[in-house]
Amino acid sequence: MTAQKKQRAPRNRTIELSADEIEIYRKNLVFQENPNEFRNKIICGDAFQILKKLPENTFDLLFADPPYNLTKNFGENVFKQTSLDEYENWLESWIIDCAKLLKKTASIYICGDWRSASAIQRIGMKYFRLRNRITWEREKGRGAKSNWKNAAEDIWFFTVSDEFVFNTEAVKIKRKVLAPYTENGKPKDWKKLHEGNFRLTHPSNLWTDLTVPFWSMPENTEHPTQKPEKLLAKIILASTNENDLILDPFLGSGTTPVVAKKLNRAFCGIEQNETYCLLAQKRLDLAEKDKTIQGFSDGVFYERNTQIKR
Repeated sequence: MTAQKKQRAPRNRTIELSADEIEIYRKNLVFQENPNEFRNKIICGDAFQILKKLPENTFDLLFADPPYNLTKNFGENVFKQTSLDEYENWLESWIIDCAKLLKKTASIYICGDWRSASAIQRIGMKYFRLRNRITWEREKGRGAKSNWKNAAEDIWFFTVSDEFVFNTEAVKIKRKVLAPYTENGKPKDWKKLHEGNFRLTHPSNLWTDLTVPFWSMPENTEHPTQKPEKLLAKIILASTNENDLILDPFLGSGTTPVVAKKLNRAFCGIEQNETYCLLAQKRLDLAEKDKTIQGFSDGVFYERNTQIKR
């Protein structure tokens, strides 16, 4: 593997790997032949084989962002769109192994789009208890001439049992109050701050406050379906406690372990593409020095494009 440096615009902050970094970060990876080391490790290899080797009843949270049922190029690997029945069989082939690895109190989040949503629901309900479906606004993407612009994705929320973690207070959103209501001359359920009037609101299953990573954001990589760190922060804070162990079998460029590290959780990530594994290792290294998460500050989630005064 060789590093390929591209000419970037001055404000482009996309994370890249130098030749020296490739050698350094490769030493930190665990490869498929030795999955006994898994806590706070990135395992480079085939998830379908590695999942069978991990210890049962171990993980507190499963976050899975598998290929959706469409043809997509993931660097060295290509996922091809198939029939809905075949996609369901593919989902079940790894979900059945993941189910054995989860604690009784574990939560499960599986990402999908409108093509894959019904398959995820049906297979997920065979093994887990369905709690909700989150829809999040992906505020960028190409328009369509003869269809509605595809601007949202889903995350299915399951649990193993009726005993599970959900930290509502940790994931409230700070929203601007446009029509501040007072009672006896005092703010009712809102606070007047230097930057405006705000209230903390309960989290819903419709997320419109996320920004998909792009070239000027420090978390951005060239992975084609990278999820925002803020998205993972919501899930991790809601459904785990500190030091809990998170499993991500389709790691991509490493958003799950990076956010887990920033929020004092443990992780195990599996990714077949070595370049993405190395990018994840670099992001973990960067997280040692910078634990900020865009849109999340002082324990509070902010609306998208809200100015945060420090």
